[in-house]
Amino acid sequence: MLPGDVRGFVNRVSELRRLDQALAVESADPNAVAVSVIAGTAGVGKTALAIRWAHRVRDRFPDGQLYVNLRGYDPGAPVTADYALDHFLRALEVPAGQIPADPQAKAGLFRSLVADRRMLVILDNAATVGQVRPLLPGTASCLVLVTSRSRLRGLVVREGAHRVGVETLSDDESVTLLRTVTDGYRAEDDPGELAELARLCARLPLALRIAAERAASRPRMPLRDLIRDLRDESSLWDALSTEDDDEADAVRTVFAWSYRALPPEAAHMFRLLGLHPGTEFSVDAAAAVAGVAPGQARHLLDSLVGAHLVEDIGADRYQFHDLMRAYASDQAHHEEPPENQHVALRRVLEWYLHCASAVRAAASPGGYNTSLALDPPTTGVTPLVFPDRGHAVRWYEQERANLMAATRAAAASGLDRIAWQIPTVLMEINGDRDPLGGWSDVEWIGVEAARRVGDRDGEAVLHEGLGIKYRLGHRLSEAEEHYRLARELFEQIGDRAGVARARNGLGLTHQRADRLDEARAEFEQGLALARELRSPYLVATFLGNLGCVQQALGRLDEAERNLRDAVSSLRDLGEQLEESFRLVELADVVIESGQPAEAREILPRALAVARDHDNAIVEGNVFLVQAKLELAEGAPEDALASSQRAAVTMRQCGYRGMEARALAAAGAAYQQLERFDEAAAFYRRSAATHRELGDRWHLAVTLDRLAAVLTALDRPDEARDAWREVLLLLADLPGPRAAALREHVERTLPPA
Repeated sequence: MLPGDVRGFVNRVSELRRLDQALAVESADPNAVAVSVIAGTAGVGKTALAIRWAHRVRDRFPDGQLYVNLRGYDPGAPVTADYALDHFLRALEVPAGQIPADPQAKAGLFRSLVADRRMLVILDNAATVGQVRPLLPGTASCLVLVTSRSRLRGLVVREGAHRVGVETLSDDESVTLLRTVTDGYRAEDDPGELAELARLCARLPLALRIAAERAASRPRMPLRDLIRDLRDESSLWDALSTEDDDEADAVRTVFAWSYRALPPEAAHMFRLLGLHPGTEFSVDAAAAVAGVAPGQARHLLDSLVGAHLVEDIGADRYQFHDLMRAYASDQAHHEEPPENQHVALRRVLEWYLHCASAVRAAASPGGYNTSLALDPPTTGVTPLVFPDRGHAVRWYEQERANLMAATRAAAASGLDRIAWQIPTVLMEINGDRDPLGGWSDVEWIGVEAARRVGDRDGEAVLHEGLGIKYRLGHRLSEAEEHYRLARELFEQIGDRAGVARARNGLGLTHQRADRLDEARAEFEQGLALARELRSPYLVATFLGNLGCVQQALGRLDEAERNLRDAVSSLRDLGEQLEESFRLVELADVVIESGQPAEAREILPRALAVARDHDNAIVEGNVFLVQAKLELAEGAPEDALASSQRAAVTMRQCGYRGMEARALAAAGAAYQQLERFDEAAAFYRRSAATHRELGDRWHLAVTLDRLAAVLTALDRPDEARDAWREVLLLLADLPGPRAAALREHVERTLPPA
């Protein structure tokens, strides 16, 4: 991920030597995480130094380099550590669906992946220690290089980071940089004039490069004329400035000097790009914000790259330096009438909305938000079209941050209809790929925007989306509240399919809270409504969920019948992925009802579909049920392997409840192998997670097994305590399974 080396890099000999020395010292301590901090003022060349040194030492890190711009000083929101971890995990080829939702789990997975690797990690433009610490590896095999305008004292004190200060260039170094960039474009310039140009640029590399690029682009213009223009610009800035900051004034002066030299079309593109909601942008997004064709946008962007006002980061994508982005935004607000700013912002936000809708069409063609009516795009807005799911998903992954930023920008600028529609059209794909990855906050913004404009359909759908995310995050009371609000709103607008979906969500929430009778009632009412609506997909959904709650209630015959009907319907509808979910659930039921041979036939089919669709959740479920099958067949060694694969997969997906069930299956495998100490350890880990998540049924089952193992280890007091907790957990749980376990424990519980 290392960016390309800086063209025309000069000097910084002492700083490079100090980084080399720090690497030698840090390599000598095998127990410490090696961290170096490059600190200095804005525009002084911290990033260029970091990238140049990284290229010099990259052979020392054969397993690769990770890079992220944390944008700690950008005019917009900085990159959070959580988002940066997501960025790194995807670069390390963790499938999006397997990235945990919990930030601590993400950090743990990142540390695990790099623990045995020799890697260089560059954290560019960090504003705070809080942005950095979660991104630090846990071992000394990696080196972390941080750049910041702050001295980041906390890293020095706690992590023992080595700090390298970067000052402005000397006069001679500044002249060398100017000569290097202009070499081959201009005749030999007068050293005194070069020194004067360097002084006007405050000897800051960013300003010097921009000035040199302008000089190189005008080879016949005497340098004294360029200096006069820049001095005039400086005088103008001095007259307007109220700040006492020579370096900041010099940078802004050089920006203005270079900007005013642009052709009118390029200058117009530059300032309108300051309105773009995100930190980087594609050619097509730039075309949308400027209202031009993509070919013309690319030509104008080439002009801006040539003037060193925009950075080309490859793959038809560009970004601003944070200082330059702030300057572009200022120019847009000062030079463009408010109505022009509004039109440009609306164009790019509409472009993101309609591209998001195209993603939905390609990735979820049968989804339930396909009926959402969007306003036609404004003239000049040409949304992308995706030929298949793969292209759509890749665009979503690349533009995820911009889509979130677009929602926020739409709400802040009064474009409330766009603000609620962007998260609405993306609900299914973000629910599939990163349901807990930051979209809840964005959907809340959408809810508030929908309320402001009275769009009750948008508000209802977004409440449903929030219900899904809170349920998956084990925030069950909040999930129930959002599902109820969604149901009420759907009832008010007469959306009966929406009412059915909200009932389904309530049923799943009740089921997770062990309120099984309430869950069954919601599913039965929803099933009746789905049949009235003649919606085969909704009917299959309710049949499957009803089958699962019937299994939990011990009604295995009814559960098997409903799950078979659901599988058959989904197969007829061509819904392969949903069918695979139900196949795994059906396999679980037939194992419990004593039909292991059929489960052996079902599970490979489900696994093949999961892998075809790159769905780690189904894959993890297959391994978990396979472990149950192997335990039932008396093959604990195989069950141990399957349960560990399930646990790892579910941990990577952030599904902690399912991970805990897999750990319990591993405990059962060790128990069958009569390795009781290891069995007890796995049961305890499983029980701790179930207790934290409030999953009473699975906690009770796990504690019962733990008590049996403790009895085998001749620890009757601990076993008695575990069984007593089981009885407390089962006191008000309904159904024959809970009753049977309660009777078993009461029979088994040894006297005090």
